[in-house]
Amino acid sequence: MSAYRHRLVFAAACAGMLLFGIVLTALGAVLPSIIPRFGLDRTEAGSLLALMSLGILTGSLVFGPVVDRRGYKGMLMAAVVLIALGLEGIAFAPSIALLAVSVVLIGFGGGVINGGTNALVADISAGGRSAGLSYLGVFFGIGAFGVPFALGLLRERFGDDGVVAGIGALVALVLVLYAAIRFPEPKQPQGIPLRRAAGLLRDRVLVLLGLILFFESGMEITVGGWTATYVNQELALSAERALYLLSLYWLGMTGARLVLGWLLGRVSAAAVLFSSLGVAFVGALVLIGARTATSAGTGTLLAGAGFAAVFPVILGYVGDRYERLSGTAFGVVLVMALIGGTILPYVTGVLGDAVGLRPSLAIVPASLLCVALIFGIARPRSRTPPQLAG
Repeated sequence: MSAYRHRLVFAAACAGMLLFGIVLTALGAVLPSIIPRFGLDRTEAGSLLALMSLGILTGSLVFGPVVDRRGYKGMLMAAVVLIALGLEGIAFAPSIALLAVSVVLIGFGGGVINGGTNALVADISAGGRSAGLSYLGVFFGIGAFGVPFALGLLRERFGDDGVVAGIGALVALVLVLYAAIRFPEPKQPQGIPLRRAAGLLRDRVLVLLGLILFFESGMEITVGGWTATYVNQELALSAERALYLLSLYWLGMTGARLVLGWLLGRVSAAAVLFSSLGVAFVGALVLIGARTATSAGTGTLLAGAGFAAVFPVILGYVGDRYERLSGTAFGVVLVMALIGGTILPYVTGVLGDAVGLRPSLAIVPASLLCVALIFGIARPRSRTPPQLAG
């Protein structure tokens, strides 16, 4: 086994998760300038977002077997290169075709980085996986905040294209870090038995844990994607005030994950998760019933704080139960999460057209109840070792 320095590897994972935050926000942040640049209509602009989601989904499927077989270093370095190329392409692509290719590249690299860094932290944090994953999640929030902040601060001087190109150049620093340090050895250097890998898809506990992330990702993207529109339409807030209110959502999630990293080392993960679901449930009800900006802001903040525990706790369970195939197992549940992140916001929009956004957001507290029920079923079963063929 090669000796690796835990702190350096953890820092490398955090840098990668920061990149994933950049990936998820970069296209949306510059879309207003891309639309007139290429003369896109709303359908064409939406197809770019769909392409990025497809890239992330593909990267999430690919990374697991590769890192289990080959290790993390090469895969993560390749993902960083793709993200850098994708950002430069978004900044300078001369045609819509090259722009679409750039979006796919950044999405694929982001999917690999997201899955790879989560699996990496789970691998090096035995005995405290949920806490380590909570701290890792903080850096996603920093990356997600960083792009719009940098654009707001620098766009008048450098333009959106210049800022995005600069961010793409800075990504090279992460590549240098990855090249300079040692990563853990592959867990399956002789190859992954196909029957064991296929057995993961038939493991009921893994499917239940993935179903939790299906609902969680759907809720996170629903609240993050529809809150600004909701308060703009239902409370008549200006677009600027709606965006400020939405920032409370990310602030609540990022701040809560800082606290969770400490708390999960002292309190059982199950107790933390159930408590967090309660906080999110209250926040969702306050948001749905809000009649003022203050109450809407309170609900949004509570929802973000309550959502914060679900991914690190559930991924911690996955890392504990499937230690020898953690990359592949993480890939399975993250793909389920991405599917939920696509379906639930879409359903919310369809319901919003039919009955209005306020009642359509009831999908959030309903999903929280589903998460609590599924976790109650999955948790006792997760204590028994998985029986995988091969």
